[in-house]
Amino acid sequence: MGKFGRNEGRALRFDLTDMRLFLTVVEQGSLTRGAEVMNLALASVSERISGMETSLGAQLLERNRRGVTTTAAGDAMIRHARLILDQVEQMRGELRTYGTGLKGRIRLLSNTAGLAALLPHQLGRFLVAYPDLSIDLHERPSTEIALAIAEGRADLGVVADVADLAALQTRLIAQDQLVVVASETHRISDQRSIAFVEIVGEPFVGLSDAALEAHLGERAARLGRQIYYRIQLRRIESVAMLVRSAVGIAILSEASAKDLAHLGLAIVPLQDRWALRRLYLCARDFSALTPHAGLLAQQLMEPKVAIP
Repeated sequence: MGKFGRNEGRALRFDLTDMRLFLTVVEQGSLTRGAEVMNLALASVSERISGMETSLGAQLLERNRRGVTTTAAGDAMIRHARLILDQVEQMRGELRTYGTGLKGRIRLLSNTAGLAALLPHQLGRFLVAYPDLSIDLHERPSTEIALAIAEGRADLGVVADVADLAALQTRLIAQDQLVVVASETHRISDQRSIAFVEIVGEPFVGLSDAALEAHLGERAARLGRQIYYRIQLRRIESVAMLVRSAVGIAILSEASAKDLAHLGLAIVPLQDRWALRRLYLCARDFSALTPHAGLLAQQLMEPKVAIP
């Protein structure tokens, strides 16, 4: 009989610390570096990992001279450990809110377009209407959001249709057109529309840490190109100022760019099919949301928004 047979019915003998340790070792690529990050002795780390493997009846790591790699069982352990640890942190955060007088916290992820045009007004209305609720809002690329929702690491997500949404429930809530923003003296300033391939070689001014930039980088890579950012800034107004100075061009959602025309900028729609994106609200199961997340979902789903 194999190891799994001998361990059938045996209680798992590891805790949250073991799971954090295991993930750290995997992320660092070796037991030694994992021990250093966790401030533990190497022998203690090795003993804990071996104890987990004995308890599970399966090898989690392949040890070699260059470090460690995960087995199939180790890959499964990564997924479950991350989910469990994320849920523990979410539980702690939500319970802390009760101590400060808050009665509910909603975990919401959004891509750049949703944050720029759709969510500020909607979330403002929601928080005013429900003063006992609070929202954890983070910007992520659509593909990362879809994975996080599927793994239960957030309640709701606002994503573009570039993400794989097959495992999620979705509702169409908006449309988002991408546009090129350029100075009035730029060669494209008088064009009615333009293809991405025609401007991908231009110097760019970008938004730092924005999910949109990750999406554009992927599209450039499909053309065998790489976007050259002369500078990346945190505020759209700062991006517009440098575009006006002819430092480079920028690609923004039309909703983000519509208030920049008065600055003497040309706004040219991208004609690529992927540049007209649909925005979806997604969840693992809308019927299984917490009551407060369900309230937010209802508001975001009605009515659908055209941008613009």
